[in-house]
Amino acid sequence: MTTEKVYLKGNVLAEPLFNQWYAWSSLIAPATSAMFVANSHLKIMQSFINAPDVHVNALRNPAMRGGPFIGHHPDRVKDVRELLERTSKDQAEVLEFAAAVRTLSEMLETEATGISLEPLYAKVPECLRGYIELVYDLNNNASIRFIEGLLYKSRYYRESSQSIALSLCEDDERPFVLSTPQLPDAAHVYLQTPFSSPALDELFKMKVDPQPLDYIREQLGIENGDRFATFFTTEVPRRGERYACDGVRIRYYGHACLLIETRNVSIMIDPVISYQNTHGIDRYSYNDLPDRLDYVLITHNHQDHCMFETLLPLRQRIGTIIVPKSAGGALADPSLKLVLKNIGFRQVTEIDELETIEIEDGALTGLPFLGEHADLNIRTKMAHLVTLKGKSILCAADSNNIEPRLYEHVHQLVGDVDTIFLGMECDGGPLSWLYGPLLTKPLARKQDQSRRLNGSDHERGMGIIDCLRPSQVYVYAMGQEPWLTYLTSIVYTDASRPIVESNQLVAECSSRGIESERLFGRKEIELEAGRTTRAATTGGTL
Repeated sequence: MTTEKVYLKGNVLAEPLFNQWYAWSSLIAPATSAMFVANSHLKIMQSFINAPDVHVNALRNPAMRGGPFIGHHPDRVKDVRELLERTSKDQAEVLEFAAAVRTLSEMLETEATGISLEPLYAKVPECLRGYIELVYDLNNNASIRFIEGLLYKSRYYRESSQSIALSLCEDDERPFVLSTPQLPDAAHVYLQTPFSSPALDELFKMKVDPQPLDYIREQLGIENGDRFATFFTTEVPRRGERYACDGVRIRYYGHACLLIETRNVSIMIDPVISYQNTHGIDRYSYNDLPDRLDYVLITHNHQDHCMFETLLPLRQRIGTIIVPKSAGGALADPSLKLVLKNIGFRQVTEIDELETIEIEDGALTGLPFLGEHADLNIRTKMAHLVTLKGKSILCAADSNNIEPRLYEHVHQLVGDVDTIFLGMECDGGPLSWLYGPLLTKPLARKQDQSRRLNGSDHERGMGIIDCLRPSQVYVYAMGQEPWLTYLTSIVYTDASRPIVESNQLVAECSSRGIESERLFGRKEIELEAGRTTRAATTGGTL
């Protein structure tokens, strides 16, 4: 047995998987995961088996990268067929659950006419009985409320479907993952362990705290293997330090990820962090993080904002995760608190609109977040107003200013905001791109294309700025960084509408004397108590 201590390398890729598919929140919540397995995974795999060349040819077109096409070579058809057959067998109860949801939805559409729903309980499919409530809204539209806490204790929540795929990340290029299952190969080591396992915390602690290789093998139940050993090094990594000055420091880590610090508190928004990489654009990585993140704030439930691949390695560093409050029980809007609690995060707090949580040096306030959810009634979304040392910072994520009067009301309550971070991916995908597997009846193409997952354009963004009167405006959450395209599939050109619109916004802000830029790669901004200083020139713009 060796006693030499080693570190987990900074470029070890740790992909969370669910039934060998890339895991995100909709594959954790029992009701939504059943729908995705039945209505997305099985269908994509069957399509690839039937016509692999169609998938290969489609992915040669960059515009099709985010579509329902498997990115494997046709010679992997046998492996995909085996996965399809295994999923159909192992997930039979889950597939029955998904079919029952569709059956019950169809029944409600024809039989729930405004009279009492009580007689319909006897007609609920057996596998759903006791796990749902039948409800009307005030206009007599019937729907299903899932009793989520109970479902997590049922046979429909399966930790055995969860695993981690370890590999080495040599550059930023990764294939789009949401439509392609992970198939075993020699480059990966697979940890058959649930996301809640404390052994994963022991593994990820080794990014900064070394342990003997035999120790972590024992923790994870891994037998000797040469490939696993390549993920570790004796080289001491660079270690991030906590901000120690008197003001407020904001670091942009890419996409919608911000680290906001004073000497007394650290707050991270929507953690999406690049692996250590000596190639490509300049960036912050795990090595730049402080040892502790007092608060992590999540703006909404989409996979590029609530990302397990980043959150799980940070779990042992996080004090409290603050998430938007869910309405509870809607199929399209599972509780993010329950998702995170069930994958091992112990301190998860919900925040409601205009609710304030007092923290050291300031406060955290939830602000309304409209748009970017294709008109679905989704409550689990929140813009976060961070107030520290007398400075106010609005992290608005993908908020779409579809109702300007909202920000007039907000301004009356919170006053002027010093710094705004605003997403401007103003095209967005159609409703079906993200929520299609949850639909229980066909959606007309015209309806689908009109309901977008989009943020503000130039005109709507300036409406927010006119109301809140900031001295700094930064466009972020654009999915431009090369280490994120595997989740967003976004590749812009200079003529892309989000680029054109955000260029207009930055130019107009600058003409008014408002410091503004579209962020890319990394950026550091320092604020002094009582006034805003200019941004440090450590970052990039695009």
